[in-house]
Amino acid sequence: MKILVNDGMSAAGVELLKNEGFEVIELRVPQDQLADYINQNQIDVLLVRSATKVRKDLIDATALKIVGRGGVGLDNIDVDYAKSKGIRVINTPASSSASVGEMVIAHSLAIYRNLHQSNRKMPMDGDTKFKELKKEYATAYELRGKTMGVIGFGRIGREVAKNAIGLGMNVIGFDAFLKEADVELDFFDGRNLSFHFDMKSIDEVLKNSDIITLHVPAQDHYIIGEKEIETMKQGAVVINTARGGVVDEKALLKALDSGKLLGAALDVFEEEPTPGMQLLMNDKLSLSPHLAGSTVEAQDRIGLELAHQIMALSRA
Repeated sequence: MKILVNDGMSAAGVELLKNEGFEVIELRVPQDQLADYINQNQIDVLLVRSATKVRKDLIDATALKIVGRGGVGLDNIDVDYAKSKGIRVINTPASSSASVGEMVIAHSLAIYRNLHQSNRKMPMDGDTKFKELKKEYATAYELRGKTMGVIGFGRIGREVAKNAIGLGMNVIGFDAFLKEADVELDFFDGRNLSFHFDMKSIDEVLKNSDIITLHVPAQDHYIIGEKEIETMKQGAVVINTARGGVVDEKALLKALDSGKLLGAALDVFEEEPTPGMQLLMNDKLSLSPHLAGSTVEAQDRIGLELAHQIMALSRA
């Protein structure tokens, strides 16, 4: 089988596939040239991340056997249509959960300790206004004792819960498909503790959380809009590492400017990959360019998981 890795794959995953006798082509083919390349090179398996789209037109124009997405969501693939054409669709829902969970904590700490602002100002003014900056950013907060509200209590939401518990936070959650959930917290010495959560209503999470983090699939409407922000605590924080379009960015900016929200963090955007300048220039926002699942460890897990799935399907 010939495999085209169009959006990158870890060396560990590529090496495993090659060792198993697969021909692996690592090349970034532009979207408008992809169908021709697949046909001309008789590609059987297409592996993508978020950049490449696998829509009906590409599916109809090629004879792919497997489409793999390195990551959780499948928003960029017409999954049902692909399956109707006999194409196997695979992804790696668990491999990057820990990485995203840590990114939520990273953004939380950045906002609570003013790192998102001081990291912008120190390179420009640190040599001449050190004392002024120290005074400006001295009002900071601890995560310990605060409430983390998790909207979407699946794999990633539970990873956030683990990290928050480890930092001494209270955790409450909402999930449209769950009434309760258990979280296992493993420690370095082999011990573990189990925590049980009864899901709250989304209004309860909004009203009672100091930090609200979203872990939901793509939606056709905002999960967090002006009404939901108004329900939140004064000085709350919103974090979105899930999907662009689940948070109303205009309402978010309005709430930041009014002081309703202490801050917010965005790893994903409504207009990705060209976020609006108002977002990029707002110093109450902690920003990252869709990096939540991008760690060396996660990429190795993703590559190996995809490789093992392809190997299993090729033998079926």
